[in-house]
Amino acid sequence: MASNKSKILIIGGTGYIGKFVISASARLGYPTFALVRDTAPADPAKAKLLDSFKDSGVTLVKGDLYDHESLVKAFKAVDVVISTVGALQIADQTKIIAAIKEAGNIKRFLPSEFGNDVDRVHAVEPAKSIFALKASIRRAIEAEGIPYTYVSSNYFAGYFIPTLGQPAPPTDKVFILGDGNTKEAPIPLNIILSINYSVYIKGDHTNFEIEPSFGVEATELYPDVKYTTVEELIRRYTGN
Repeated sequence: MASNKSKILIIGGTGYIGKFVISASARLGYPTFALVRDTAPADPAKAKLLDSFKDSGVTLVKGDLYDHESLVKAFKAVDVVISTVGALQIADQTKIIAAIKEAGNIKRFLPSEFGNDVDRVHAVEPAKSIFALKASIRRAIEAEGIPYTYVSSNYFAGYFIPTLGQPAPPTDKVFILGDGNTKEAPIPLNIILSINYSVYIKGDHTNFEIEPSFGVEATELYPDVKYTTVEELIRRYTGN
C-alpha cells in the first residue's frame, strides 16, 4: 500500500542543521531524500554521515545546487523541498526557486531560515546583510507563487554555549598598546547584561504579535511537548 505521507527532499543535508532535519524526517516515517553532490562521499566525515542516512532509510539523490537539470529531476520525484544551505549559499536559493517553478509539482518549499524572523528583526552588520538576503529569497518565493513555510527558531544555542556567549574564541597572544597603563572607561555591567537579555531572551524575538492568517507560534503545533522557556531555564541556576 502506497504511503500517503509527503516525499521530502532536503538540500544541504550534511551541514550544521541539515543532518538533524533529515534524521527527524526519517524518524517520523516520511519518505526522505537527500540531495548529494558527487564530491560529498570523498569527505570521510560526510561519507560516514551519508552511510548513517542510508541506514535510516534515506534515499540519496545525486544533484547539485548549481546544476539546474539535476534539481528539476530531483524535485519531480518529491512533494516537499527543504533547504538547509549555509550563509554563503543563501542568495543562490534563487536556483532552487527556478527549478521548483519548472518542475511544477512541489507542494511546499521551506527555504533556509531556522533563525531570526528576518522580516521583523533590526540587526547590525554582518547579520543585517545576511538577513537582507534571506528576506529577498522570501520575496522571490512569494513572487513566483510557490507554496512556502518559513521556520523562525531564533538563535541556535549550539553557537553560543561552547564559548559561554563570548564573541570570539580565546587567543594565545594579547597585544598590549603603549606601556599597558591606558585608562579605560568600562561599560557598566548592567548595560551589558541588559543587552544580552534582549538578544537571547527578549528584544526582537518577542516584540511583535504573530498574525494568525500568516503564521503560528510553534508550541501550538505540538501541545504535547513540554516547552521550557529561556527564563525558566535560567531560574534553575539562579534560584529566582
